[in-house]
Amino acid sequence: MKEKLKQISEEALRAIEQATDASLEQIKIRYLGKKGELTAVLRGMGALSPEERPKIGQLANEVREKIEGAIAKKVQETQAKAMELKLKAEKIDVTMPGTALPAGHIHPLTSVQRELENIFIGMGFEVVEGPEVELDYYNFQALNIPENHPARDTQDTFYITDKILLRSPTSPVQVRTMEHRKPPIRIISPGRVYRSDALDSTHSPLFHQLEGLVVDKGITMGDLKGTLETFAKKMFGENTRIRFRPHHFPFTEPSAEVDASCFVCGGKGCRLCKGEGWIEILGAGMVHPFVLSNCGIDPEEYSGFAFGLGIERITMISRGIDDIRLFYENDQRFLDQF
Repeated sequence: MKEKLKQISEEALRAIEQATDASLEQIKIRYLGKKGELTAVLRGMGALSPEERPKIGQLANEVREKIEGAIAKKVQETQAKAMELKLKAEKIDVTMPGTALPAGHIHPLTSVQRELENIFIGMGFEVVEGPEVELDYYNFQALNIPENHPARDTQDTFYITDKILLRSPTSPVQVRTMEHRKPPIRIISPGRVYRSDALDSTHSPLFHQLEGLVVDKGITMGDLKGTLETFAKKMFGENTRIRFRPHHFPFTEPSAEVDASCFVCGGKGCRLCKGEGWIEILGAGMVHPFVLSNCGIDPEEYSGFAFGLGIERITMISRGIDDIRLFYENDQRFLDQF
């Protein structure tokens, strides 16, 4: 039995020395498992004399410990070798040039909004923002829009409750500003607005506006015209001209639609301006005295002008885009052009 244990020890150690990481478990089962060779030898110890059993038992334990130690050492060696090979394979050459990744860029709407903001900031305006979920009072009543006005209809406005809605213009920002500030006031309020419009090439239930407000002593229609002329020249080119057409807005009096001469044909008529030579760009007017009074400003002492433009419309005109839906579909082919 001593010879058998010695033979098992020598065979196991030799097999472990030649083994790979994958075969070590099989070797362990073959020699040390429940049905392994060492276990089979130990089962024959019942035939030994009482004097021989402790000696053979001690020898068997020494063989088991020797095999287990050799397996553990081999596992450690193979793991260290595998790690060394992995580190060599993953070695980074810091002198190699990096992989160029495509850089993102500004969305055309954001780009144009920043351009508009910079134009008006250059004229002394301050950018002011307000909530998109608005009270009926600020969205309509304070702006001199009566209860029976079509703009209040649920077909045009997204109501949350009878008195809370998604703002339809950014004009409530102007009202909130006039309530908390004394003139002089010179602000613009860009942001998202919501209208219950069917989605098509020129309409969207969500779009962006930029509105402006100036309130001070002695403000006239001439100041409005000069401000908008400066804006149009900076936005569309120095040769751009503007014209006012009479219109009606509840919150301004007098009110006007403002057109800019076509920056493509210079007013001669082309496909962009549909042969008219002019492109409608915004609405404007002198702040209605009722609106000033609603905000705690004396219309006998102060006057002001306001204007509002659609950022999508300005972007479509200036960038040659013919479908508003392209701004929101995230088509990479469209976005890559900008």
